Amino acid sequence: MASQSSSSRRSLSMVNLSRGRKITSKNGGSDSARKLLQSPRPMGLAGERTVKRLRLSKALTVPESTSIYEACHRMAAHRIDALLLTDSNALLCGILTDKDIATSVTARELNLAETPVSKVMTKNPVFVLSDTLAVEALQKIVQGKFRHLPVVENGEVIAFLDIAKCLYDAIA
Repeated sequence: MASQSSSSRRSLSMVNLSRGRKITSKNGGSDSARKLLQSPRPMGLAGERTVKRLRLSKALTVPESTSIYEACHRMAAHRIDALLLTDSNALLCGILTDKDIATSVTARELNLAETPVSKVMTKNPVFVLSDTLAVEALQKIVQGKFRHLPVVENGEVIAFLDIAKCLYDAIA
């Protein structure tokens, strides 16, 4: 019976998530391991977080004329699963992901050294501006069923948003 009483004391100790402080039970039970430390999150003008404030991945860009072999080599060297492609004016024109390589390159048995990435890339990818609200960016990712979303600032690709990092940021 004593162990049941002890466990009920622990269960009465709750954490108030909205205020970021611990509420203790009537009997004074305290569980310091569950203490919540609420870290302030950067906010935009309207109190909402912008894409710029999220954990962005550094964008690796290559010209769309790059061979598939070279693109795969760069992706492997940088341990990334997406590559942003630019046209002759250095503007975003496509994205190449590991899924594109698996479905378009391997399945069609293309010559890696001679085929340019422009033949297999996803053309004109959806992107967001760096001052876009994080919620809006996440909606684009979910609705478009993307794993990667390029982020543009002043017409230049600065990074990309990865769905895994978005989820981590949401729960951290």
